[in-house]
Amino acid sequence: MDRVLTVGDHSARVAEARATLARLGLNPGFSGHLTDWKKQKFSAEDKYFDQELSVILKAFQQSRGIVPSGNLDESTLRELRHASYTLGARVLSLQPNNELVGDDVAQLQQQLQELGFYRGRIDGTFGPDTHSSLMEYQLNYGIQTDGVCGPTTIRALSLLGRRFNSGSAQHIEERERVRNAGPKLAGKRIVIDPSLGGGEPGIKVKGRFGEISEEEILWDLAQKIEGRLIAAGTETIISRPRMDNPSIKARSAMANAFGADLVISLACDSYHNEKAHGIATFYFGSEDGHSSLIGETLSGYIQREIVARTPLLNCRNHARTWELLRLTQMPIVQVLLGYLTNPEDIKTLTKPDVRDAIAEAIVVSVKRLYLLDEDTAVTGTYRFDELLEAEKTQLD
Repeated sequence: MDRVLTVGDHSARVAEARATLARLGLNPGFSGHLTDWKKQKFSAEDKYFDQELSVILKAFQQSRGIVPSGNLDESTLRELRHASYTLGARVLSLQPNNELVGDDVAQLQQQLQELGFYRGRIDGTFGPDTHSSLMEYQLNYGIQTDGVCGPTTIRALSLLGRRFNSGSAQHIEERERVRNAGPKLAGKRIVIDPSLGGGEPGIKVKGRFGEISEEEILWDLAQKIEGRLIAAGTETIISRPRMDNPSIKARSAMANAFGADLVISLACDSYHNEKAHGIATFYFGSEDGHSSLIGETLSGYIQREIVARTPLLNCRNHARTWELLRLTQMPIVQVLLGYLTNPEDIKTLTKPDVRDAIAEAIVVSVKRLYLLDEDTAVTGTYRFDELLEAEKTQLD
């Protein structure tokens, strides 16, 4: 899809969205035929983007962790297609470099998790972990062990039933991984992910010391975080060379190959109305309850620590299913540092001492995550020099 579609536009994509929402039970006023959208013929009325469709899209976007704009963009259309798949609608198998994604995969992951075979994140992506878990289930159940979820496997799943509910196994696994890692930052592996590079400057703004680009702000902050983490003994890597611009998928794959414990992604925001301002953090999670417990915990720490140390408005932490959050196998937090379309946020983010405070807040938040029950610091008071001193005295 080449452009964002809005109220008043005409497109076959609008008709596809309208029919998909109807199949999901979200568009009760739909009067067309609910056949496969690829085979369906749409009328001019179906293709017209009206205000009613925009309202329905907003509700769908909200439920899927997408910014509820009411417009039809690439991410919304992708989520609509993913939501249209239910387990059994297609054969599921591992397809390297072209993984199947959809709600049917999430349903399979949830059933395997509830039976004790899958311990990963329920992200709706049929990757190697889902493949191996499925094969283990097939082996234990005595059906063909091919890692393919077709009619035989689906029938076996429906007959066997479920061992427990809520998908809490992943939460337990995440928390125990953090607990077993010990309170020290030394030895941890952390990826820092600036969202811009490769000669792409992003928005340019005028700060106290002259013009500065979004890319320069993000890389300065990334290097400040990196320096502090290295001083604390952490093995740290930046997700890209500064003059390269790899895709989200490539950066996620790098973090996975690195075997990172955590990923901290950095970005700025913008909006057509300059009144929008403040900092927000995001972790993997969806409205149906599947989320990263550690990602949520760390995002909460980062959000509160930054707000306590800077003038940035608290826009809170939120669950999202964005590609960057979904494709990483470890807990990840994306920090949207503020709006470079807002005069006050510009004034704040272009100050080097504020970026120092943000870097310290993020590193302190990571430390607090690993302290678990030993964490007694009041938000905004734990200093980096105290952190370094604790690193010297704490036992793993």
